[in-house]
This record gives sequence, C-alpha cells and structure tokens, in this order.
Amino acid sequence: TTEEQLVLVLQAEAKKALSTSLESGMSSLTSTVLSYFPLTCRLLIPFKTFSSCLLLFSIGDSESQGGFHKSWTWLLVLLISVPLFYFIWSRVPSLLDATLSSRDTQILQAFRARMKKLQNTYQSQDPSLWKRTHVLLEKHLNTSHLHLEPAILLFTAGQEAEKALRCLSNEIADAMAFSQDATTIKINGEDKAILDSDIVKLEVDNELSSGFREGKKVAVVHRFELLPAGSTLIFYKYCDHENAAFKDVALLLTVLLDEQSLRKSLTLQEVEEKVRDFLWAKFTGSDVTSSYNSMDTDKLSGLWSRISHLVLPVWPEKDLPVEGCT
Repeated sequence: TTEEQLVLVLQAEAKKALSTSLESGMSSLTSTVLSYFPLTCRLLIPFKTFSSCLLLFSIGDSESQGGFHKSWTWLLVLLISVPLFYFIWSRVPSLLDATLSSRDTQILQAFRARMKKLQNTYQSQDPSLWKRTHVLLEKHLNTSHLHLEPAILLFTAGQEAEKALRCLSNEIADAMAFSQDATTIKINGEDKAILDSDIVKLEVDNELSSGFREGKKVAVVHRFELLPAGSTLIFYKYCDHENAAFKDVALLLTVLLDEQSLRKSLTLQEVEEKVRDFLWAKFTGSDVTSSYNSMDTDKLSGLWSRISHLVLPVWPEKDLPVEGCT
C-alpha cells in the first residue's frame, strides 16, 4: 500500500511538471520529465511494481497529451473565429453608417440648394435668419442622430411684412419637406379664429398627429396669434422639450404683430420680448373668455417656454413670387 501511495504521488508530480512544461512551451523540460519519472520509479520501487508505475505514468501522460491536443484545438478555433467575428461585427455598423451617411448627404444637399435659392429671392432678410435657420433645421435633418426634441421656429413681422412672413415661412417649411421627399402640414390660424376653442384644439391635434404619422416631417402654423387662446394649449403636446409626441419633426409658427413695422436695429432678445408681450395681451386680456380650458398666465408661461426656442424677425420684400404664398 505504501508503494501504491508513492506511485500515486509520483504520478501527480509528473502531471504537474508536464503541465508546467507544456504551458511554458519548454520542450526540453518536457523531455527531461518524461525520462526522469520512470527512472525514479525504478530506483525507489521494487521491480515488481516498476511496470505498474510506468504503466500509470504512461496513462497519465496519454491523458495529459490528449487534453493538451484538445486545448490546442479549441485555442485554434478561438484564434480563427474571434478575429473573424470581430471583422464581421465591425463591418456591419460601417456599412449601415455609410448608407445613412449617404442618405443624410443627399437630404442636406437638397435642403441647402433650396435654401440658397430662397436667399437669392429674399435678399432683404438679415444674415442671422439664414444662419440660425440652417443650424437648427440641418441638425434635425441628420437622421443618423437620435432626436430628443422637435425643432421649433417662430417667425414674426410687422404689418408691412405680412406677405413676406407667409411666403418665407411656407418656403422654408417646403424646403425641409422637399429634401425628405415629403409635404408640409399647413395650418392657418386666420381660418380658425372665430371657431370654438375646443373644436380648434381638436382639429389642430388631428391635423398634426395624422400628418406626422403619415411620415410628414414639418408643419407650419400661420397666424398663431389668431388661434383661440385655449386651443393653443395643444402645442404643449407637440413642442415640449422632453415629452413631445413627435421628436423628429419641425414646427414653424408665425406671429404677425399689430405694429406697422419692426425696427431693424432691434436685437433678437428685444424681438422675442415684443412677441411675448403681444401674445400675453392677445391670450390673457380681459376680453378673453375665462374657463378651465382657456389660457391663463401660468399656462401661457409654460407654452411660451416651449415655442420660443428661436424667434426670428422677417423684413418686407419687394416683388415676391406668387408661389409659396398660398
């Protein structure tokens, strides 16, 4: 029994040494170990147990060699499959990006071409209008990026620029829609001015939601100030910073001020304040019907924060074309 225990101990040591030699890649050590342990068996163990020791060692060696070959087989499989998988995985996003990038490029080129024509037509407009409009809308035309909120633009003008306000807002909206092979949702506040607030609210909601669900990406709401005060609360749903019903769309609003003209010396901040004060007077004045669904100062404050992302003045133009002004 002592001899058998010694054999088991020697076999364990042999496996340990063999494993170490194989892992380190030292073939010379492996040869030494293979020759050393049978000799040890011969010296320390009587002849009758030498054959048993050699047999046990040989079996252990065969098992180690078999495990070694299996390990190398799996290693080769991993060495081949991992780089191959990585290559395929890395190529798929690039192919998708290339497709999206190509589509984005086409959209931007179409939009810029239309906007360039508009700049040549509307030469009286301030350069900041074109620059700021480009930045906001082009960012939204990039389909490869996740949109977290809709693009909201509010154009305003004095009475002398009423036609320019309508034409320009229509054509900018159409330029954006055209670049995406779509059409524009157009809502005219003047047509809804004398209707019941709740009815107008429902109509506007239906027009916007159905149009956006059909794939349209831009809406223009003319004469926002003429909508019944309470009906404008529906724009909470479409202009919210975080929870807008549609985030990959643009809404262009127009407000025609009561004053005859706007001074070109006004800063954008001053223009924004004029529009705010004007809407406050229109929507919360003493002649506005008071009800739960109608406007109040708190509701208007919330609405204003949602629609006043970018307020831009429009100046009068001469010899405007008829198209785009309907």
